[in-house]
Amino acid sequence: MNRRPQIAARWLPPSGFSKRDEWIMHGGSRPPGLWDWFMQLDAARLRDFYRTPLGQVARRQLVAQIRRRWKSTTGLTVVGAGFPTPFLGSFRSEAARAGCLMPARQGALVWPPGGKCHSVLVEEHHWPLPDNSVDRLLAVHMLEAAERIGPVLREMWRVLAPDGRLILIVPNRSGVWSRIDTTPFGQGLPFSRSQLTHELSDALLTPLDWGDALFFPPVGNRFLLRMAPALERTGSRLSRGFGGVIVVEARKELMAPVGGGVRAAIPAPAFKPAGSFGRLLEPSNKSSDGLDPR
Repeated sequence: MNRRPQIAARWLPPSGFSKRDEWIMHGGSRPPGLWDWFMQLDAARLRDFYRTPLGQVARRQLVAQIRRRWKSTTGLTVVGAGFPTPFLGSFRSEAARAGCLMPARQGALVWPPGGKCHSVLVEEHHWPLPDNSVDRLLAVHMLEAAERIGPVLREMWRVLAPDGRLILIVPNRSGVWSRIDTTPFGQGLPFSRSQLTHELSDALLTPLDWGDALFFPPVGNRFLLRMAPALERTGSRLSRGFGGVIVVEARKELMAPVGGGVRAAIPAPAFKPAGSFGRLLEPSNKSSDGLDPR
């Protein structure tokens, strides 16, 4: 009995395959954890992760990183994109307006759980917000799962106010968290600082401050979770660039950077003689004997 080949089955996208095909490709057993996350990583699953002890510790460390950059948002409009609800709660009491944009591919949850709903389901690069309307924009679990990164960053640029600020939190390509698929930070596309700088520059966003977070391993061991604050302090001093996530704050540029373009060709000016001297140089329609050559 011939079996279908299993080569590279883990790297095949799930779209276009039936449940039977998936079952056969993986030898009759369920796919590994990465496939499970890719198939089911939605807003409800993200919410469940942040309810676990590991997710709660990760949330506290990331909130500290965000609050270190945005100490006060009094009177400002604060918006989160992706799955930012675990990090927006501290801004509700001081911000003038707070909202949450959840991409359609991920699904949406009601936020906050009580009171008026401030979350909305959106297309990842078409947001129902006017230009220059957001003072502080926080994007978590957004960029690494985007279908196209450029249009998403350009949409962020569009809605940011001229003096607005953007914080991006993305998986670090050099970190441990992006290599283990048991957490949401092990899914999607991880980034390096150089890659992120290039993408931000193309979208007219200038990085202002870089940081790393989640230096502790992504395991639910209680002893390691209790050690997480100490590991964070040590890692931030000794292991920069190797945290689980990259945290970058950027600002909006209103003019494209100068340089790197092609110089426009300037045509040479055409000089035309003037006055009586000009008339002497004009071609004559008559021959030298005064007769019309025609």
